Amino acid sequence: MIEARPLTEAMRPDGLALSLEEYEKAGGYRAARKMLKEMAPEEVVSLVKDAGLMGRGGAGFLTGLKWSLTSPAGESPGPRFLIANGDEMEPGTFKDRYLMEGNPHQLIEGMICAAFAIRATDAFIFIRDHYFEAQERVRRAIAEAYAKGYLGKRIFGSDYSLELHFHGSAGRYICGEETALISALEGARPVPRSKPPFPGVAGLFGRPTVVNNVETLCNVPHIVENGPVWFRDLSRTAQGGTKIFGVSGRVKKPGLWELPMGTTIRETIFEHAGGMLDGYSFRGVLPGGGSTDFLVEQHLDTPMDYENIQKAGSRFGTATMIVLDDRACPVGFVGNLMKFFAQQSCGWCTPCREGLPWLARLLFRIDRGEGSEEDIEILAEHTSKIWIGKTYCALAPGAIEPLQSALTYFRDDFTQHVQQKRCPWS
Repeated sequence: MIEARPLTEAMRPDGLALSLEEYEKAGGYRAARKMLKEMAPEEVVSLVKDAGLMGRGGAGFLTGLKWSLTSPAGESPGPRFLIANGDEMEPGTFKDRYLMEGNPHQLIEGMICAAFAIRATDAFIFIRDHYFEAQERVRRAIAEAYAKGYLGKRIFGSDYSLELHFHGSAGRYICGEETALISALEGARPVPRSKPPFPGVAGLFGRPTVVNNVETLCNVPHIVENGPVWFRDLSRTAQGGTKIFGVSGRVKKPGLWELPMGTTIRETIFEHAGGMLDGYSFRGVLPGGGSTDFLVEQHLDTPMDYENIQKAGSRFGTATMIVLDDRACPVGFVGNLMKFFAQQSCGWCTPCREGLPWLARLLFRIDRGEGSEEDIEILAEHTSKIWIGKTYCALAPGAIEPLQSALTYFRDDFTQHVQQKRCPWS
């Protein structure tokens, strides 16, 4: 059976971006034309709700529901904003880059549909600073769309107008959090904001704002074109659609694949990624990027979707897996992640600003063979102290997830470092 790949099937095999003409030959902008001719904003919101599209950036919040929570236009007249979050800095994650580089017009059409649904007057594409190729290709696609009249005033001859703006990020992990992203877009320090008010009520410049992930928005034109039943049927589980899955680590074919939601961890790693490199064995995997809990061999047959991965004890996240092999040190592995998150802290709250660097130093001390059993206990104690509800945002709890699960599944490795006074893998 050949499974549909709506997000990627039109992409060029040479890796170059689709031009506007090529995108239209593949059916591009047909959904936006249909929507602006035949539908009201409320109908688009209902369509996406019925499809059950969940945010592809990590949180998995229902997209249609998020749109519906924006302030009604009658209660909040004036500008309204849509933002595409392309600040993809989650360790091990590169799916949005793939979509922006390969088919930027798909993102633009998705933004036209989403902006119309929430009655946005302006939209912004916020892209990670080091995505140079993606930035250049997205800018070119925006220029092509404006030249054809697909952006700006009276799109496709309709009464709807949308201005689309490009913004290159200053480059910090915390900018991926939607309220920190909004602050950065305003030119302020990217610090998360307390909620409520939520961005749907008071976001960019105090106006109703929706922030959606790049992959989320790329799904929208296909839902508008083909309907919610078609979208739900793409999946192997109750959570609809396809997903860009990724695998990195010591596998034979690291990369990205568009697969049905519910594809198992085993199939993704051992079929699509070709399995482990010769001489290496599978030991564990972070299923949704660097800020998720380890899963191990007993979880390989778990379907990859938000519900099943949570039941297994981790998070679906971005669905880009980082594989741990039997010749890599779990202590150093987690230490490197902790160092990254410590560097990326916005510095606003004490547990994150002070706690993460301290834990990173402690992990590296153990990795060098200079730690003690007490140090391991201190690490375990802090997995509950630096946790959800005890920090200003989710950055620090996300950093704790690989640590807490490593202590669950690989505790003996920590102990060996202490007893042997060295790293067994060095």
